[in-house]
Amino acid sequence: QVKLTESGGGLVEAGASLRLSCVASGQTFGTYAMAWFRQAPGKDREFVARISSGGVLTDYSDSVKGRFTISRDKAKDTVFLQMNSLKPEDTAAYFCAARRSYGTRLESDYGYWGQGTQVTVSS
Repeated sequence: QVKLTESGGGLVEAGASLRLSCVASGQTFGTYAMAWFRQAPGKDREFVARISSGGVLTDYSDSVKGRFTISRDKAKDTVFLQMNSLKPEDTAAYFCAARRSYGTRLESDYGYWGQGTQVTVSS
């Protein structure tokens, strides 16, 4: 029902900032809760942040809390991940995901995924 496309990744130095975007297609985008996950080579995909369909409720993993901010713009069908104070351990492919309701961090509960965008942080 929805198609997700991420962008905004790149190569930056430690301490720098990046803003990832996830553009969604489809008429029902505003009814979906959204999330960001990331996966480093050789590691499992892990939860990063999530946001409710209304954009009020948010949740972050301990590793990014205080540094990353998730937000959404319903008018433009876009979800963002503002990443500040980036660390080398943030290096990973970042994926946007969607599901019908807010309330879970589990990868298996999200049915729609983007292709990913690479974030690389050098020291």
